[in-house]
Amino acid sequence: MEKNKNIYIETYGCQMNMSDSEIVASILKDNGYRYTDDVMTAGVIFINTCSIRENAEDRVRKRLQYFKSLRKKNPSLLIGLLGCMADRTKTALMEEGQLLDLVAGPDAYRHLPKLLEQVGTGHRAIDTILSADETYADITPVRLDSNGVSAFISIMRGCENYCSYCVVPSTRGQERSRDAASIVRETRDLFEKGYREVTLLGQNVNSYSWNTGKHTITFSDLLAKVAGVDPLMRIRFATSHPKDISDALLKTIAANHNICRAIHLPVQSGSNHMLSLMNRKYTRENYQERISAIRQIIPGCAISTDIIAGFCNETEPDHQETLSLMDWVGYDAAYMFKYSERPQTLAADTLPNNVPEEVKDRRLREIIDLQHQLSLASNREDVGKTFEVLVEGKSKRSDNQYFGRNSQNKVAVFAKTQSGPGEYVMVKITGATSATLLGEVV
Repeated sequence: MEKNKNIYIETYGCQMNMSDSEIVASILKDNGYRYTDDVMTAGVIFINTCSIRENAEDRVRKRLQYFKSLRKKNPSLLIGLLGCMADRTKTALMEEGQLLDLVAGPDAYRHLPKLLEQVGTGHRAIDTILSADETYADITPVRLDSNGVSAFISIMRGCENYCSYCVVPSTRGQERSRDAASIVRETRDLFEKGYREVTLLGQNVNSYSWNTGKHTITFSDLLAKVAGVDPLMRIRFATSHPKDISDALLKTIAANHNICRAIHLPVQSGSNHMLSLMNRKYTRENYQERISAIRQIIPGCAISTDIIAGFCNETEPDHQETLSLMDWVGYDAAYMFKYSERPQTLAADTLPNNVPEEVKDRRLREIIDLQHQLSLASNREDVGKTFEVLVEGKSKRSDNQYFGRNSQNKVAVFAKTQSGPGEYVMVKITGATSATLLGEVV
């Protein structure tokens, strides 16, 4: 029988993982495989994993059990684990009830065709070696689940900040940046294919640095180059580290209309005590100074953040300082989680996970409730204003409505017009919820 070369990829975690899945699809497509979004037709299943929180790993284990059950109907089905869980859990999962045939870390995707050949001969395969170089700069990703309007571009890999709670340095290795010229080429190619928005991705985009041999291109330089591809191509980026976001970068954003007025600036905690234990390398006061700079240099810029509730040794006053900082900034949006101890981190090795779960839950609820109020207040301030919105597609609620986002990354819903996905419309905001702007095209 002909080998089933349909591949199905299920992705968990960050935008970087989504970008990696697109790279995997591209590599395998060039080696005779076909992507399918129907798991029942797949001959190879990959699950691209995230290790940031324990519940993400628990979900992956449950999915692996489900995929294993599919072998009752398809005994030749191959199952592979990709991404951040690969190195840390490879031995346990390989030995756990024949769940896996193949494990590949974030820098091993070029080797997948050979690894699949090895598995095809009856052997299991593992490759989790991390690279010192940018590994996929010359690969044009296959855009999975794409709306044809927005796309991700990975500009660098790895992280060297070593926040005490974070597994990324151990799972993705040291920082290495991609050739700026290849990023500009990929942006131009996407624009020519009809895309109108790209998000530049990196664990810490501010650390981007590419030496051309004559001079060094910084992230601020790169942003300007990418924005110069075409004024109709919107540029976003994630994620920035507060200690590295410079005035030069803010001025580059302000000088280019098509670089979006939205900055994701993870704070994690409003307490200097917690920030020190987290090894974040800035203080509350440093962070506030950067927020003030954003407000001054880029008026109207939206700011979003990440917050961890219940980190090691967090006291009630520490928690209250987080709430007070949230209120001071007035975040437009936030990703909020309770602390989950991760193996192979400094916190797991040196700090006690000593905040009771019920206290973590209560503090997280208070953070979520406050952010709900802040998001609603932010969106209500937009009522009566008119924004340029990039149409992305049909609204989930009605086929008679479109949705899109403005420069501040806020979702707007409005009645369908002759302008369709990939086009810009001017939308006057007539109402708001905490999550969505409601408007009409003018």
